Amino acid sequence: MLSTLEILLPVFGLILAGFVCRKRDLLGPAAASELNRYVVWLALPALLFDTMAHASWQQLYQPAFIVSFSLACMGTFVLILAVRLLRGRPLADASIDAIAGAYPNTGYIGFPLCLLAFGPRSYTETTIATIIVACVLFAVAIVLIEVGLQGERAPHRLALKVFAALARNPLIVAPILGVLIASAHLTLPPALETFLKLLSGSASPCALVSLGLFLAQKREAAASGLATAWSLAAIKLLLQPLLTWWLTAKVFGLSDTLVAIAVVLAALPTGTGPFMLAEFYRREAHITSRTILISTVASLVTLSLLLLYVHNVG
Repeated sequence: MLSTLEILLPVFGLILAGFVCRKRDLLGPAAASELNRYVVWLALPALLFDTMAHASWQQLYQPAFIVSFSLACMGTFVLILAVRLLRGRPLADASIDAIAGAYPNTGYIGFPLCLLAFGPRSYTETTIATIIVACVLFAVAIVLIEVGLQGERAPHRLALKVFAALARNPLIVAPILGVLIASAHLTLPPALETFLKLLSGSASPCALVSLGLFLAQKREAAASGLATAWSLAAIKLLLQPLLTWWLTAKVFGLSDTLVAIAVVLAALPTGTGPFMLAEFYRREAHITSRTILISTVASLVTLSLLLLYVHNVG
């Protein structure tokens, strides 16, 4: 139990530090947004690029891991989407609800947590999971939201919009460039290596502080949607990792280490991406923001139990 807390406390301690700094007004109302921009546009892309540029094809070519983790994410997404649509929720809003219940925070919490729990060997799997979440899941959600909102439904125009959105996403471009560097067997100059190490080293702590700042922001109180937020958080923290375990261990028969990494990544709380989508498309965001808050706080318990189990079994 002590070793599990030693893994989780630094991670949630940084989140708490950001939360307290915002609540005490030590960092201003724009701090969460600005620090998030730094993480998304500089620090995390540097980490993803550096990881993929030094990865071998043997590390990257993990079809069973990719398929099983993707199926778990998409299965959770489709389940929530279907339920919300059956309850009369508009397609755009149902899509945002679905991604809120299926979007693990691999970028902000996944990297530091898996580094502490499994060591640097987990960087490749965490990067793969981040690409799946940021690319596949985000792309599906954007397509469905656009279909629900756009009067112009020409498939080719919709595809161009989605492609343009993904092509501007640094969390997608950076690892792809890293793969190209690795494929060409190019050696990065020492100065560039140092630059990337300095930037990537700041990704995890800045991301966690940014998440704490985000959670501390005041939002409009809304009586409706609280039960839905709890339901989405429960699906995120319990159903998705269970589905991931079944797919990785029972269907695809991955090694115990890969199963543990995949399940921990799936058990992460909801990331801030769904809230950004809700804000960008000017949809109701109170359900999404509450899901992020509830799942993040509750994950302190669920992740503790999960890591304790993994540690005892391992």
